[in-house]
Amino acid sequence: MTDQNAKSSAPVAPKRPHVHSKHGDERADDWYWLREKSDPEVIGLLEAENEHLRAYLEGTGQLQEELFEEFRSRIQETDLSVPVRKHGWWYYSRTEEGRQYGISCRKADADGQPGPDEIVLLDQNEVAGDSEYFSLGAFTVAPTGTRLAYSTDTSGSETFTLRVRDLTTLTDLDDVIEDVHYGATFSRDASVLFYTRQDEAKRPYQVWRHVIGTPAADDVKVFQEDDERFFVGVGGSKSEEYLVISLGSSLTSETWVLRADDPTGEFRVVEPRRQGVEYHLAHYRDETRDEFYVVTNDDAPNFKLMVTPAATPGREHWTEVIGHRPDVKLDGAETMAGHLILSERAEGTARIALFDLATGTHAVMEQPEPVYTAGATGNAEFDTHIVRYTYTSLVTPRSVYEYDLRTGERTLLKQQPVLGGYDATQYVSERVWAKAPDGVQVPVSLVYRAGRELDGGPALLYGYGAYEISTDPYFSSFRLSLLDRGFVFAIAHVRGGGDLGRLWYEDGKFEKKPNTFTDFVAAAEHLVQAGYTSPSTLIARGGSAGGLLMGAVTNLRPDLFAGVIAEVPFVDVLTTMLDPSLPLTVHEYEEWGNPEEPAFYEVLKSYSPYDNVVPAAYPSMLVTAGLNDPRVSYWEPAKWVQKLRENNTGPNEIVLKTEMGAGHGGPSGRYDSWKDEAQVHAWILERALKK
Repeated sequence: MTDQNAKSSAPVAPKRPHVHSKHGDERADDWYWLREKSDPEVIGLLEAENEHLRAYLEGTGQLQEELFEEFRSRIQETDLSVPVRKHGWWYYSRTEEGRQYGISCRKADADGQPGPDEIVLLDQNEVAGDSEYFSLGAFTVAPTGTRLAYSTDTSGSETFTLRVRDLTTLTDLDDVIEDVHYGATFSRDASVLFYTRQDEAKRPYQVWRHVIGTPAADDVKVFQEDDERFFVGVGGSKSEEYLVISLGSSLTSETWVLRADDPTGEFRVVEPRRQGVEYHLAHYRDETRDEFYVVTNDDAPNFKLMVTPAATPGREHWTEVIGHRPDVKLDGAETMAGHLILSERAEGTARIALFDLATGTHAVMEQPEPVYTAGATGNAEFDTHIVRYTYTSLVTPRSVYEYDLRTGERTLLKQQPVLGGYDATQYVSERVWAKAPDGVQVPVSLVYRAGRELDGGPALLYGYGAYEISTDPYFSSFRLSLLDRGFVFAIAHVRGGGDLGRLWYEDGKFEKKPNTFTDFVAAAEHLVQAGYTSPSTLIARGGSAGGLLMGAVTNLRPDLFAGVIAEVPFVDVLTTMLDPSLPLTVHEYEEWGNPEEPAFYEVLKSYSPYDNVVPAAYPSMLVTAGLNDPRVSYWEPAKWVQKLRENNTGPNEIVLKTEMGAGHGGPSGRYDSWKDEAQVHAWILERALKK
């Protein structure tokens, strides 16, 4: 189907005039009615859009199948993770060819190695059954190793059912708790389970205590947070000596702790919240120390490391260990015997550093490539001299290493298999810098096939830029299907993310949010000017808050892209942020600003993609939504597509795909997600390589 024919057959939602009034300003919203999920016309429209997309992509069926088989041919479908040792057991997960979900297992320790006999703790395929969608929320083994708490979601709504499994009999107990949020944690003796519940806006705001073997109706609420800006989580310290309630808004945090062997006791606050101050704890205990290490931004924008006695953890007892560094952001600290494992970020790179508690020395763990991503993982035990970490780059598959603190020796435990003879030397990874309109240099990470000419060929540029989330370089075997067809893949590390530290984030939020969009445009323009690509072969991609980025840059520069992929995009920004009944709205006042304030109203209105659609020749666009999405409501992309089509003066088609049984993350099964990605790749190839 040609774009012109597709445009003429695209579903048209009738207009039902609606006007938003605020601060003396009126905004017409003719498709506001699409938020009525119970209206049969709404479901009918979304199904018609899906059928329209299928017809539009009908000619790419063979290409989609080819891509799916390429994806599958590179993946070792029957595989297992590197086992992690804890309390005499080795825990791991594995996959089996032809099955959608993972299988969680353990083996008993035998002289420091996994024993021969496998115990299947949870087969997600069996639990999922024939559900169209399946997601695991909690998966927590008790410190005793005798019980497992796990929760499941079969709609994509991110509301879970929590169950407890006896790991001695491998059977579920009668304990079933409905309507819980992510996460759960056991008391020290596994007799009590803590979990969180959501309010009507789907904000986790309560912590509940459940005694194993008693009715859920008898559970006790132990904590409630009434400030709608704060989300509540519950977990445990690595030492297993403390239960931890964590509260966080976008700018502020607070932590409450309770001894894990006293589950019916009262949680105590470590340090009362102060607006704009964050702090996070790691417990350390040996023969001479019983302390919390505190990572905080108190008078330290890029965070610093403090230590405080566990018995008196308040701020008045904090002592500095590592001071603030303007060029290095401290993201986290993890304890192990005699050392701290530090997660840091410098020059846009996620790195690992080790801090020796005896000598006070700080050493960055060097890596073989200049542009990479490294992070500690799987360090479940405290009393060890081995640090486990993952390493990846745009050309290096995810690799798991162990580093011996005593000898300095590194051991590669496993590298993600890439079947079919992948050769990293056949690809080039680099980082370039694009100059934003205000003179700021924006990093752009690139990968492409060696020998590719700079002749304006096809490229895919990805961006996110919000919540201080960093878009670190990582390897994807799916991406090879583009690179081997002559594509450049690029990541624009735009402001609003955390790629270059806290100030990089702050320079892309509130009234400075437009910097995120102009940074992305600058990255695209740089790629064009340097010959990596051209406007007729450049595709932009982003999802969620990155979908907002896609909407904004499409309005800014529709001429700069051959195609735009906006996945579950947050595009009706102003209307959503004016509705406190919606999930996340109040919490995100500290990210976007509260439009009840006239100044923020004007800022949000100036870039809200839905409100800034004007008659223009828009690029081809692929937009996705999830009917059960609790983060970005399905009607945002649905409304946006209707308005874009009405205002599109050019020949390119704008199509919408809605997952009718899923939420924010799209399809849940791995084969379903591969097929979905094959469809996206086919769309990319059709747009970027179109003659």
